[in-house]
Amino acid sequence: MKYPRSQKYDTPELMGKIMGPNPVKLEEELLLGHRIPAGATVCDLGSGQGLTSVFLAKEYGFTVYAADLWSDPEENRRFFREMGIPDDRIIPVKADATALPFPEEFFDAVVSTDSYNYFGRDPAFLDSKLLPFVKKGGYLYIAVPGMKRDCHDCLPPELLLSWTPEQLDYLHDVTYWKNIVSQSRQAEVVSVEEMESNEEVWADWLRQENEYAVGDRKAMEAGGGKYLNFIAIVLRKKG
Repeated sequence: MKYPRSQKYDTPELMGKIMGPNPVKLEEELLLGHRIPAGATVCDLGSGQGLTSVFLAKEYGFTVYAADLWSDPEENRRFFREMGIPDDRIIPVKADATALPFPEEFFDAVVSTDSYNYFGRDPAFLDSKLLPFVKKGGYLYIAVPGMKRDCHDCLPPELLLSWTPEQLDYLHDVTYWKNIVSQSRQAEVVSVEEMESNEEVWADWLRQENEYAVGDRKAMEAGGGKYLNFIAIVLRKKG
């Protein structure tokens, strides 16, 4: 697909902030035809160094809470100011996804790009840890790295060039994720499907020179990409 919004962020400085396959392109595909209302208050869950939060605020006009456990909120705040975004448009928050520090029904929507697979594999997570903070009728847009078909019983040697079996256990297929989210009593499953963005977002990541990107090259150069995909999950909180 084409990425007219993401192209604006394709600079060495901004790409240096990504922590995996290009999250801006993933988010652009994820939000095609989205149903989040204009001016919404959105949680960018697992926001990393804040590039996806900038994208949500600048390209979609949302007020964004950039929630992440591992990044420094003050560093992110400086970045947001450098990008010309007022402090009240993106609010960086150090937060554990399993113990979010927000009032109930605070968000119109949650967007999570390339992080939900770390904390959302527990079927109870949605109802007990996340949906309480979403307004009734609000949407969740989630993009996770996955597998075209679960193969944990016989992991391809190409993938093991870069990742351990424990690391690969964060990756699963569409069937797996449909089963996980369908167990929620509070969420309507709108769709769970494979995304187009795989080769291109991986190519953007593998061009980076940090140690994690360099480490990932071994598997991908050996053909490991043919086993992998990204999965888009869209949910609506029942009202």
